Amino acid sequence: MSLSQHLFTYFFFVSLIFSSFASSQTLLPKEEVDALRSIANDLKKSNWDFTVDPCDTTVSKGGWRNPSAPKGFEDAVTCNCSSVICHVASILLKGQNLQGTLPNLTGLPFLQEIDLTRNYLNGSLPPEWAALPLISISLLGNRITGRIPKEYGSFQNLSSIVLEYNQISGELPPELGNLKNIQRLFVSSNNLTGEIPSTFANLTTLTDFRISDNQFSGAIPDFIQNWTELGKLVIQASGLVGPIPNGIGSLRKITDLRITDLSGPESLFPPLQSMTLKTLVLRNCNLTGELPAYLGDMRSLKMFDVSFNKLSGPVPNTYSALSNVDFIYFTSNMLSGEVPRWMIDTGDQIDITYNNFSIDPKTAKCQENGVFMFSSTSPLVENNSSNTSCLSNFECPRTFYGLHINCGGPEIQFNETLKYDADEADSNGPIYTDSSRSGWVSSNTGNFLDDDRSAGAKAIWETSSVVNITNSSLDSSYYTKARLSAISLTYYAFCLKEGNYTVNLHFAEIVFSGINSYTSLGRRFFDIYIQGKLEIKDFNIVDEAKGALRVVVKSFPVTITNGKLEIRLQWAGKGTQALPVKGHYGSLISVVSVDPNFTPPKEPGTEPRGGSSAGTIVGSVIASTVILVLLIGGILWWRGCLRPKSQMEKDFKNLDFQISSFSLRQIKVATDNFDPTNKIGEGGFGPVHKGVLPDGTVIAVKQLSAKSKQGNREFLNEIAMISALQHPHLVKLYGCCVEGDQLLLVYEYLENNSLARALFGPIETQIRLNWPMRQMICVGIARGLAYLHEESRLKIVHRDIKATNVLLDKELNPKISDFGLAKLDEEENTHMSTRVAGTYGYMAPEYAMRGHLTDKADVYSFGIVALEIVHGKSNTSSRSKADTFYLLDWVHVLREQNKLEEVIDPRLGTDYNRQEAMTMIQIGMLCTSPAPADRPSMSTVVSMLEGHSTVNVERLLQASFNKGNEKDEESVRAMKKHYAMIGEEERTSMTDGPYTSSSTSTANVSDLYPVKLDSAYWNTRS
Repeated sequence: MSLSQHLFTYFFFVSLIFSSFASSQTLLPKEEVDALRSIANDLKKSNWDFTVDPCDTTVSKGGWRNPSAPKGFEDAVTCNCSSVICHVASILLKGQNLQGTLPNLTGLPFLQEIDLTRNYLNGSLPPEWAALPLISISLLGNRITGRIPKEYGSFQNLSSIVLEYNQISGELPPELGNLKNIQRLFVSSNNLTGEIPSTFANLTTLTDFRISDNQFSGAIPDFIQNWTELGKLVIQASGLVGPIPNGIGSLRKITDLRITDLSGPESLFPPLQSMTLKTLVLRNCNLTGELPAYLGDMRSLKMFDVSFNKLSGPVPNTYSALSNVDFIYFTSNMLSGEVPRWMIDTGDQIDITYNNFSIDPKTAKCQENGVFMFSSTSPLVENNSSNTSCLSNFECPRTFYGLHINCGGPEIQFNETLKYDADEADSNGPIYTDSSRSGWVSSNTGNFLDDDRSAGAKAIWETSSVVNITNSSLDSSYYTKARLSAISLTYYAFCLKEGNYTVNLHFAEIVFSGINSYTSLGRRFFDIYIQGKLEIKDFNIVDEAKGALRVVVKSFPVTITNGKLEIRLQWAGKGTQALPVKGHYGSLISVVSVDPNFTPPKEPGTEPRGGSSAGTIVGSVIASTVILVLLIGGILWWRGCLRPKSQMEKDFKNLDFQISSFSLRQIKVATDNFDPTNKIGEGGFGPVHKGVLPDGTVIAVKQLSAKSKQGNREFLNEIAMISALQHPHLVKLYGCCVEGDQLLLVYEYLENNSLARALFGPIETQIRLNWPMRQMICVGIARGLAYLHEESRLKIVHRDIKATNVLLDKELNPKISDFGLAKLDEEENTHMSTRVAGTYGYMAPEYAMRGHLTDKADVYSFGIVALEIVHGKSNTSSRSKADTFYLLDWVHVLREQNKLEEVIDPRLGTDYNRQEAMTMIQIGMLCTSPAPADRPSMSTVVSMLEGHSTVNVERLLQASFNKGNEKDEESVRAMKKHYAMIGEEERTSMTDGPYTSSSTSTANVSDLYPVKLDSAYWNTRS
């Protein structure tokens, strides 16, 4: 081929290339190409190839579009083209980590959409954008500052503006109220201030409005009722104050309503019955009153969160239709009554922690199926730790001298004596972690809404990045994982030794990155509570640690007085919720480390080891052998292996009780060899001594004495009964000792002794019990008996309910003790007991006379105790035997005279709830009806005391009196004659001590029940 031919071919191909590009250029005006060059320069977008036509959709190269980009990372320039010309209509550059500034777009006069979501752009919003025909603007997740230009109110076609997760400041310009076609207005997580402009009342085309996490002022405006097209409204921690305007009820198209963290006055639940909601979040809005029944008809509901309000009353019956709701959060309210059965049987994920529900078998567990009930019977109280009834029956395995948790991670052995417990439970919903064997549990409330995080862990986050541990004594392995919480996270320790501690909370922000990327732009805020006290508001890990992936340790001094420590982290709606992706928000913690400010006793085997000479070793071996022989002999003697066993030991050995067995030596060490100074009472078994176990646990030891009115049969019976029962209102039995002729029971020690001592003991021992305390004590006793009679695995009749057998703990919670007379009530409805046992003045007539024993005998005794609680004095009188029933007789006389209020303890003055007091008196009288059939069950008594029963107590009491007839009186006369033949026995008396028993088997007939309780009888008593 000649040279001329080669040159011709070369120029031919070059001309084709240039002609092709020239033709493409003619489709996109030069001005727009130049604008794209300027935009690329501003954004620092380096991969646009201007030798490739930006509008040619048939070409995949050139960096103008990536058709395979995943959702959230779209990268495309789109043009609208005719046969002769093209114009740039859309620029989508999402998740590109562009490092430049917001560009001038005026060179693209036909641009309709600009989406720069999740980059690293700075600068302010250009006012000149307002001249463009933009329909959609999205700048979510950048570093944009400055104000929103008032010029943006002149957009004619704008339907969506998304400015979330930036640093925009100033007030919302009133001119935005001129946006005629706006549908979506998102400005969450900025620094906006001021009130919502009144001109926003004109935005009647809005379908989605989000203004969370700002610093707005003023109330939620009433004019939102104008936004009748609204489908989603999000106002979380916006700075606005309540109440939620009632006009919100006119927004019938809303399916997603989220309003949280409103300050301002309390208000009732807003009227939402016209809506068809899928998501309802009204958290921490100062809502009071009861839950509205109409929400039970919202079958479309999938997320229902009304946590951290002041809602009270029972859960409406209509809510049984909500069993298909994915998540229900009633957390931290004052809801009361019984936990509905449908929740446990058919509910999905339901959190009712921190409420005031009744203590019953359903709330005895911290979690059952999908219902989370940690502290469900105890609302959150400011500056106080919670009282977790679901843990009240748990016996600490030992006393702990600290708390160490690797939050979100596995167990780590720190050294020979210290390990950090695992905390690896995970779920997209509430989580209850039971590490009670290590002395702690945790409750994690919430699920992450709109969650776009990768599949896998939801409440645990793991990083592969290197964490700077300069500020920590722990290595990096403790910070590769962390615990997350969408609403509230509680770590609760309950077996700590009393004393001063330092709570060290370790944080490292491992979700956000430390590089120049949108992944570093997230902001996390949460509140820290210790023992119910708000210690830090709006805690920000990155600010405190001076960056992400850096450790910061926050320390808090705390004094443990009851073995309990509560650490709670709460998200209050602030911070970003979609960086790096949707679903990233809430609290985060890496390590909990609680250390004593005192020297704890050394664990066995922790003493330092050193070298020894050969002679020393030989001598040690010989001495050790001799000592070992003596030690084994001593142990065998103590264990009874070298002496004949008593019949009691043999009987006990053959019984299978689920309790600990203590040696006599252990008991002697604990009580200082039964030192008289440790004696705290004299019970039916004999003396009761206070003691302290090696782990610091305070105990009460009940010792069977030779002169005891009770004996071996009752002793073994008590062990059997107590070991099978666990309830917040029953005294805990730690264990027992059966050795030779020594028979002892080891109970929990209750600081406030017996109810009898508190009410009418010696003046120096009495406790000033106000009316709420008395009401609480009475209800607690009733609940304990209801458990014994109806809820426990075994049906049990106590047989000796009285004020001296009701003990009070540190918080004055009542606990029933002395089960030595407990009688099983298994298959038959009644028992004919040949050994009548109990305490005169408290025994029911049918039992005292005929040995006819049912649970109604306990109901009778409870009635006497209830009257004592109201009156503040003992039912029995110490002046003479004729006054044994002084209080009960007097109450009946006062009823005849319509003066029942005189029964109320004058020490209360006028500071009491009259309705509750009169109800308690009437219940006491009803429970002491002569006919057992007229006495209510204890579960009914609980319901009446708490005001949940629809039974008219006064009417029921009147009916009981009207049923009295000659046969009843004849029956009582026969009973008196029966006891007259027995003769007079030892009169019982109350002694000073928590484990007192004044039980006996006989009494003079005149002690018991008069033939007719009327004024004539009363007059003869004097």
